[in-house]
Amino acid sequence: MTDTLAIALTVLAVSAAIGGAVLLALLLRRQGTQPDAARDAERLAQLAEAMSAAQQQLAGRIAALAESSVAQQAELRRSVDERLDAVSKRIGDSLEQTTAKTAQTFGELATRLALIDQAQKNLSDLSAQVIGLQDILDNKQARGAFGEQILETLVRDALPESVYAFQETLGNGKRVDCLIRLPNPPGSIAVDAKFPLESYRAMADAPDDATRQTAARAFAADVQKHVADVAAKYIVPGETAESALLFLPSEAVFAELHSRFQPVIEAAHRRRVWIVSPTTMMATLTTVRAVLKDARMREQAGEIQKQVRMLLEDVVRLGKRVDALRTHFAQADKDIREIETSSAKIVRKGEQIEDAQIETGTPGIGGAPAAESGPERLSLS
Repeated sequence: MTDTLAIALTVLAVSAAIGGAVLLALLLRRQGTQPDAARDAERLAQLAEAMSAAQQQLAGRIAALAESSVAQQAELRRSVDERLDAVSKRIGDSLEQTTAKTAQTFGELATRLALIDQAQKNLSDLSAQVIGLQDILDNKQARGAFGEQILETLVRDALPESVYAFQETLGNGKRVDCLIRLPNPPGSIAVDAKFPLESYRAMADAPDDATRQTAARAFAADVQKHVADVAAKYIVPGETAESALLFLPSEAVFAELHSRFQPVIEAAHRRRVWIVSPTTMMATLTTVRAVLKDARMREQAGEIQKQVRMLLEDVVRLGKRVDALRTHFAQADKDIREIETSSAKIVRKGEQIEDAQIETGTPGIGGAPAAESGPERLSLS
């Protein structure tokens, strides 16, 4: 912008000079034709002088303007440099912050990707386990072993080893999954694990109401068959309790049975077969443990009474010995008092003997012998 202004001023100065020259030429041409040549020459000289002054003034202004333009250009360059430095610094700081944030973001992304990989691995493991569990549940024999394993785990965690047995053979030749030995009453309780999964799945996966009702009837029939088997095989009069437990290792099956098949539950109660799930089985085992503790306390009640009786005898014997010791203390106190009495008498007799020696051992006044006195008898009585 400053260079453009300088160029414009230069052009203006040149134009002024050209205009002055042209005007001067016109005046000179007019001088030859005008009658008053002297006056024109004077005017021409004045005009030339004015033009020279104007040119000098214009040159001064151009020089001042050039200096001002140089100063403004320097200031503008300095301002532009400062702004460029500030912009460069801001851009550098922004790039540095962006780089740090990008590095942090990439680090967090790497960490999350690692967590995702670990979760994916866990999901793969879980999928494999679910597939394995599915294979177990699809096999009827493996499913029965699965239910027995859950039952054994619950019983082992809740009861001492001396009160239960697994795969116990009863007097009728039937082998029960678990037999919990309790004192009479109620007697030993048989627990058998059953898992009617096929009919339950058919009922849950039924596409329509008709199929669902058919599957529900099959499910109820399976449960009733298991109840009848438990009642017939594992309730043995004189050997077991009057009731038995049917263990369902699935809370879902247990909940479905109690919510929709109440007649089946009532029929099981009439046969004195109680259907339990893992949760209710744990509550039942807690009650069994309390019964065992109460029975153990009753068994030890006689021993406790015997020990209390012996303790009372020891207390009576201790009282007698305290009385004897009190008698000894009283006798010792009496003896001490008698000894103190004798000691006092001895002291008095000693003082009497000392007084008697003083009276008989001193000669009389004027040469007269002192009166004789016989020995004095001492008495300690």
